[in-house]
Amino acid sequence: MENALEKWTDPLWERVLPGQQDQPEVVAELRQTCDDNTIIVDRQRVLAPNTYTLELPPDSHRRLATYKAQVQRQLGAQVCRHAAEQGYTFPGPVSVHIHAAPDDSVDQFRLYSGVDPS
Repeated sequence: MENALEKWTDPLWERVLPGQQDQPEVVAELRQTCDDNTIIVDRQRVLAPNTYTLELPPDSHRRLATYKAQVQRQLGAQVCRHAAEQGYTFPGPVSVHIHAAPDDSVDQFRLYSGVDPS
């Protein structure tokens, strides 16, 4: 299933972010952000952020609009898979939100993470 999703999303990322970032680089950044923002609760529990916001340049965001929900779900699944491999837990459901940057200051993308216990 993962291979099928990659075959579908790789061309999509090339259209959305031509010559800039591709999906594997976005996923790598999500994993790194997850790792960098973990909190060790005790010996048995490492807490990872469960909300991620990906800001894209406005043009890229417009090109992605039709597929936004599917891409958000796929990126969320990638975060969950990584966390399971690392033994992390989440304070609530994992979500990835894709937004247009408020201005043209974003060349490729920006990524933020946070904790939402709901």
